[in-house]
Amino acid sequence: MAHGPGFGVGRRAVLRGAAGAAAVTALPAAAGTAPALALSGRPEARWGVQAGDVTATSGLVWVRADRPARMIVETSATESFRRVRRITGPVVGPDTDFTGRTALHGLPPGEQIHYRVLLADPDDPRRAGRPVPGTFRTAPAGRSDVRFLWSGDLAGQGWGINPDRGGYRIYEHMRRLAPDFFLCSGDNIYADNPIAPSVTLPDGSIWRNVTTEEKAKVAETLAEFRGAFRYNLLDASLRRFNAEVPTVVQWDDHEVHNNWYPGQILDDARYAEKRTDVLAARSRRAFSEYFPLATQREDGDGRVYRVLRHGPLLDVFVLDMRTYRNANSPGRQPDDTQGILGARQLEWLKRELSRSRAVWKVIASDMPLGLVVTDGPTDFEAVAQGDPGAPLGRELQIAELLRHVKHRRITGTVWLTADVHYTSAQHYEPERAAFKDFAPFWEFVSGPLNAGGFPANKLDATFGPRQAFLKAPATANVPPGQGSQFFGEVAIAGDSGELTVRLRDEDGAVLFTKVLQPGRVGQ
Repeated sequence: MAHGPGFGVGRRAVLRGAAGAAAVTALPAAAGTAPALALSGRPEARWGVQAGDVTATSGLVWVRADRPARMIVETSATESFRRVRRITGPVVGPDTDFTGRTALHGLPPGEQIHYRVLLADPDDPRRAGRPVPGTFRTAPAGRSDVRFLWSGDLAGQGWGINPDRGGYRIYEHMRRLAPDFFLCSGDNIYADNPIAPSVTLPDGSIWRNVTTEEKAKVAETLAEFRGAFRYNLLDASLRRFNAEVPTVVQWDDHEVHNNWYPGQILDDARYAEKRTDVLAARSRRAFSEYFPLATQREDGDGRVYRVLRHGPLLDVFVLDMRTYRNANSPGRQPDDTQGILGARQLEWLKRELSRSRAVWKVIASDMPLGLVVTDGPTDFEAVAQGDPGAPLGRELQIAELLRHVKHRRITGTVWLTADVHYTSAQHYEPERAAFKDFAPFWEFVSGPLNAGGFPANKLDATFGPRQAFLKAPATANVPPGQGSQFFGEVAIAGDSGELTVRLRDEDGAVLFTKVLQPGRVGQ
């Protein structure tokens, strides 16, 4: 996403041309760096553990080793691990950058699962490293309270792991809320934003970054993309969070390059490889290696879009608004079947929403619907294109989807997104809209996790948004620590089915609350 005229320098262009080869600095132990990478006698898991794509009876556990190793996962009903179940996983090696995933099946619904990952010498199982523990809660089988968090945008605009402020401190405040899972709404890395050792702030003070060789330049090679994903795991708060909170990940543009779309040829002097399709393939491989994501193959490639069912109260529809989109343009086409989702993903979403029996259907969108997100002086990056009239361009797909939701009487849809680096709440109402054939709904925006904060985008009136809440910086690229970082919380009551959205700041303080009742239209 790029801001239009009047907003100052676009947040994704702030570091263009900056940060050449930088000296690699080590994160002090107090700020939580991984230990030095000198190999000892046994395999180690210095980048922590993660769990993801958790269902009522299964989960996926991730680890990265410091050398070839056999992944072994032990699970237990108690933290003491008095009685364990052992699952032998794959041998991890250089073909996956020493990352591996092991699926856990037959788990009890609605229970806290304790696990620990051991890495063993492939040739001598007795030589195993120190076990690394983790935990997650399986989805409930019946009506039970559900709590999850969402945000996005990590290490953007050159604001990396700053040991002076405790690194990615937002993760510690999120961890304390003990959510069932965390939804990362894209821009898990900034492959196109190098991390320099230091940044001089407007007041003359110095922002210090932990840096690595791979993050000293834009990511082009597979090794550089892998290094960009690995960089975030140097942060102790993030590793602690990953060990206790399962993740649901989607991707957006900065996993590859600012505002990219399939078939694009870059006009960026920093890149020797100009083909975004080549860069995207490398990033997708690293993305699949560095997250506990159950890659699907229905479309012939690693699919990011999917639905995760979390008991009878919640289904989460994870979209991919990047892989199947058409080229960014002025967005005035009267016909647009490809749009931002692609025809196949749109049909999948309509079909799965119709099949869903969950009380609440959260649509995890990596880009906002009614916020005008520009790409240069004439093109648009997201759905809206600033024309308040009838749907055109990518708006046509969203209109088709909203019409489908209304005519199929699908209730309980809530849209969550990030991308724009501020937090807000929009209510969409047909009485205010140019396009009226839809049922009212809410869209909530939150982020960034650790990136520059940016001023608010304009609203497009096509779907009749009204902004009920907004908190955004007045200037561009406000660094973390200056009231510019946000995350959101969704809590669903097991007894009543009532859904509460809270927009929170970096320290966890509640900025805005909205309570929605199940089955009620026009809230």
